[in-house]
Amino acid sequence: MPLPRAMLRLPVSSTAKVMYACMLDALCISGVEDENGILFITFPIVKLAAALSRSPQTCKRSLNELEDAGLIMRVRRGFGEPNKIYVLIPEKEDSCP
Repeated sequence: MPLPRAMLRLPVSSTAKVMYACMLDALCISGVEDENGILFITFPIVKLAAALSRSPQTCKRSLNELEDAGLIMRVRRGFGEPNKIYVLIPEKEDSCP
């Protein structure tokens, strides 16, 4: 699974980093284009929890961490439908070789 080097220095939990890598991998494999041609994924909490072997509550907390860090953007859809998740790429740090 891909993980940008800039992720290593961000103040998010290790679970959030693994979740980000999992979502970035899913985006590369099965991303869907929206009406503007931007790729997004839908990853229900239950499936995300199963993929990471974590509880749904831990996954929700990690999603909030990633959203607060500016690494994902969630867009609500209809009632009972999973959110659209746009996976954003962190900016490259100048200090990294």
